[in-house]
Parts: sequence; structure tokens; C-alpha cells
Amino acid sequence: QWSRNMGIHGLSKLIADHAPHAIKEGKIENYFGRKIAIDASMSIYQFLIQVRLQGGEGQLANENGDVTSHLSGMLYRTIRMMEAGIKPVFVFDGKPPTMKSGELAKRKERMKAAESELARLQQEGGSVEDIEKQQKRTVRATREQSEEVKTLLQLMGVPVVDAPCEAEASCAALAKAGKVFGTGTEDADALTFGTPILVRHLSIAESRKMPIVEINLQAALEGLKLTMEQFIDLCILCGCDYTDSIKGIGPITALKLIQEHGSIEGVLAKLDTKKHPLPDPFPFEEARALFKAPDVVDAVAAEPKWTDVDADGLRKYLVDDKQFAEARVNTAIERLQKCKGKNTQNRLESFFGPVTIKHAEKKVVPPAKGGKGKGKMASGPAAKKQKK
Repeated sequence: QWSRNMGIHGLSKLIADHAPHAIKEGKIENYFGRKIAIDASMSIYQFLIQVRLQGGEGQLANENGDVTSHLSGMLYRTIRMMEAGIKPVFVFDGKPPTMKSGELAKRKERMKAAESELARLQQEGGSVEDIEKQQKRTVRATREQSEEVKTLLQLMGVPVVDAPCEAEASCAALAKAGKVFGTGTEDADALTFGTPILVRHLSIAESRKMPIVEINLQAALEGLKLTMEQFIDLCILCGCDYTDSIKGIGPITALKLIQEHGSIEGVLAKLDTKKHPLPDPFPFEEARALFKAPDVVDAVAAEPKWTDVDADGLRKYLVDDKQFAEARVNTAIERLQKCKGKNTQNRLESFFGPVTIKHAEKKVVPPAKGGKGKGKMASGPAAKKQKK
């Protein structure tokens, strides 16, 4: 089980303040013809929180009491992406790196605290707002829910990738290899893993009126006046999933220190550790190695394939197995079949190359880096569960 990834503390605000030209907002239709690798685990978590009963009093469930928020959210949001001409590739988390165990333990503690507070509020008759707030803090996506979503996507004809480790890292690898345009996730650490483009809010319901946000890594580096190596060190100093930050050093100070001293080693050589004690342990070298050379899918060999909708299989899975309303499923299948034709079209850029209009839209595709080839890719109408 896992809950929402923490990402890099304060990184988005740093980029917004120091490299505003690296960020642009737009509509989902702007990504017509784009292939985007999406962090599936993050999307599932968002759907479990967003897709709730009317009044927000709980998650969607069928007659058996099985939660279906993740399936409903993934079905309709993926259809919406495809209707906008996006070709999504969903990447699922593998085994977390050993260095993440400390962060995972902290999340477990926060989850227990939220569960205790929720029980107290329910017993003492707390407000609806407070109860809902604690309910959301107890949400986590299970392995079974991930497997259910994989089955759904494959029946929809959408490619699925099993990452050997962190999903964001494999998304970034696919983007660096030019197999996709960018990474779709809310976590800024996809930038630390080197994705040229980060796309946010793809999995957020349009009813929330949040624009799609795109961050260009190269433009961010230019605005922050950092090399990629220095950017990774900045992210580590800000605090990441692999290590805590140094006491008293926030994102703004971390940026100034890296700009001045060039590396974490340079910062530590001048740092007053009595005033700013280091976390114990502070495995910054190992964290740096995980960001620079993560365990990822073999992105060079990967060839995501979008296939036809398995209408009968989808109907059986959602209506017979998961007790979805047949009329709604039939409508969803019709929408899917219509947008499949739309996805056969390509952007003009595919034929004539990218058109640069302004700096923040510059397409950045660094040289491909080979992964370790441990990931697996699947697509098409097979509804078989995959081994993790």
C-alpha cells in the first residue's frame, strides 16, 4: 500500500518565483496528439479522494461494499484525455527503493494519527468538514486497486507499464528517450528525475476549474541559474523522499547556497553545523545517485501500443464483475470508440518538427539514457491480472 508521494519541498514555488517563464497554464486540448506518461499511482490516489458520494460522505462503492472510486475516476478521466487527443501511457510503481523506508514509516504514522482523529470525531459528532478532512488523510491505494485499474486500462486499449521502482522515474526515462512528450503527475520530483516536461492536473476533474500546468525543465534550470547536477542537489537540500532537509535551511536558502557553493559538498564545507545541524543520517550521495541513475524501465526499447477497445470485455468487467450501471458503461464505450479515431491523428510537429513560439514552449529532448530494463509493458484487451 502507498499514499500520496511527498515530492520535493517548496520546489514548485521556487520555480514560480525564480523561473516564471518555465511555467505555463492551458487547456487539456492543447495536448492534442501528445503521448504523455502518467504516474498511475498518483492518479489512483487522486481518484480515491475526488470521486466520492454526493455530499462527500464516502467513496463510491458497489452493492458488495467494494470501493469503485478508482475505477470510475480512471475510466472517465482517461476518456476525457483521449477525447482531447491525448495518448496516455500509465506507469505503475514497483518496489520502492530501500532509502524511502524512513519516509514510508512517517507516512504510516501520519495515517494512524488521522485514523485515530477520525474515530474521535465520529464518536463525538464532529463537523462534516472535519470528518471529511480526516477521511481524506486516511486514503491509500492498495495493490489490489492498482491491479484492477491495470485490467480496466488494458480493456480500454491503453498501454500500461510496470516500473521496476518509482513510477515518476520511469515516466521521466520515457520522456528523455523521446517516447512520450512529458510526465503527467503532481509530484515535482519527476523534474529531479529529468523529465523535460512536467504536466500537472491531468487527473483532476474539470469541475474543479484547475488549468493544466506545464513546467519546462530546461527553462527552470536557466531561471534558477543551475546545471542539472546542481538542481538535483538543490532538491535534496529542500527535502525529498530519501532524506530530510537540514534544520533551518528552507528552499530559498538552499537555492542561494547551491548557487554560491555549487554542490552539497561545497555547502557543507562552509556550513555552521551547530546552527544548522544535519539530519542523522544524511545520505545525500545515495539520494543523488538515485535521482541521477534510478532503476527504470528500458525506455529505449519501450514501444507503447494503443489498441482497439475490448467492448465485450469492458462490459463484462465493469457491469458483471464491478456492478457498474450498464447504460453508463455502454455510453463510455461509445465515447471511447469515437475518440480512438481521433487518436490516429498526429500533431503537425510529427511531420515538420516542433514550432517554437516563445521560450517557455521550447521543446527539450535531452539524449536518451538507457534504463536497466527491469520494467514490463503491456497493452491491449487482455484482462488478465499482471504479476508485480
